[in-house]
Amino acid sequence: MDAFLLTYGIDWLNLLVRWLHLVTGIAWIGASFYFVWLDNSIRPPLPGSELAKRGVSGELWAVHGGGFYNPQKYLVAPATLPPTLHWFKWEAYWTWISGFALLTIVYYFNASAMMIDRSVADLAVWQAIAIGLGTLLAGWTVYDLLCRSPLGKRDGLLGIVLYVLIVVAAYVLSTLLSGRAAYIHVGAMLGTIMVGNVLMVIMPGQRKMVAAMQAGQVPEAIHGQRAKQRSVHNNYFTLPVLFIMISNHYAMTYSHAYNWLVLAAIMAAGVLIRHFFNLRHKGRIVWGYPVAGVAILLAVAIAIAPKPVARTGAVVDFKQVQAIIDQRCVACHAAQPTQPGFAAAPLGVQLHTAALIHQHAAGIYQQVVQLKAMPIGNLTGITDDERALIGKWYAAGAP
Repeated sequence: MDAFLLTYGIDWLNLLVRWLHLVTGIAWIGASFYFVWLDNSIRPPLPGSELAKRGVSGELWAVHGGGFYNPQKYLVAPATLPPTLHWFKWEAYWTWISGFALLTIVYYFNASAMMIDRSVADLAVWQAIAIGLGTLLAGWTVYDLLCRSPLGKRDGLLGIVLYVLIVVAAYVLSTLLSGRAAYIHVGAMLGTIMVGNVLMVIMPGQRKMVAAMQAGQVPEAIHGQRAKQRSVHNNYFTLPVLFIMISNHYAMTYSHAYNWLVLAAIMAAGVLIRHFFNLRHKGRIVWGYPVAGVAILLAVAIAIAPKPVARTGAVVDFKQVQAIIDQRCVACHAAQPTQPGFAAAPLGVQLHTAALIHQHAAGIYQQVVQLKAMPIGNLTGITDDERALIGKWYAAGAP
């Protein structure tokens, strides 16, 4: 009972932290999307106008919620510092804090089930966690060094190099961790880079600009330029990170034999679609980008589609199938799971009776035979012969 209550409590902690992560993530991404849209949508003032004389590089008019708004952007800074200056940072910080807490609750507290797949790599729990944490640290370090290097002055080439390195990271993680854990750590690495940009580059640069104005000096433009570059990077990382956040619900992606390549393609599609909207905000509509993005997603869907089930007349003893499921699946998929770390059956799928097994026959076939995503991390050691028997049973019509 104590173990059950602990697991139940962790489930509630999982729920509340996940909720917090979602709310703060929406706030951060919303602010990021808005300011990138704002930066791309503002138009320069007329030469010689009062705005131009004040150093305004662009402005726009908008209406929202029954009010009119007139945002203005200065080329470097206004002549005087306003008494109230709004900063945007805590959305980013709390998104990362809640995300790391969620990563710890879901993956590090239950690494044996969520991170280790013996068919991929026979790791100890501490090794799996070290790989995860090392990925976050290494990802930010390499990224930041590249941005500060001469390559950082060539945005296009830098983007290509970063994409290649992210794909390499996805491949390496796929050879060490379970597919699901590999995906989530690529996302966590990108999220760490994004918050690192805010904490280590954007905010320090803004503080220096404010300090210069308070000292009666003209702020250096380089701080704004660096912040702009990192903000744009964060904008392009957003769609890939959002996909990874929801990918744990779709084993067809992370359980594929070439899961790293699937992720690489989907990330590329996200970047192309995001680029279309960024250009559109500037008044350029290039349909080739979203068309290419959708084409990539369609190609991935076709490439990883499971083969149709060939119905057979084979006779399979259901009792054999039920015995396998009882031994390999019911520890988690029961009204009262006995597998440590699970207070309730994942996704509410229970398999402890014959009726429930027949009810979920299609899902069992998909997860156990086609995708081989279950049992998670093959905790219960299901064999290929047992998977094949379940496959024959389903092909015979799941009698």
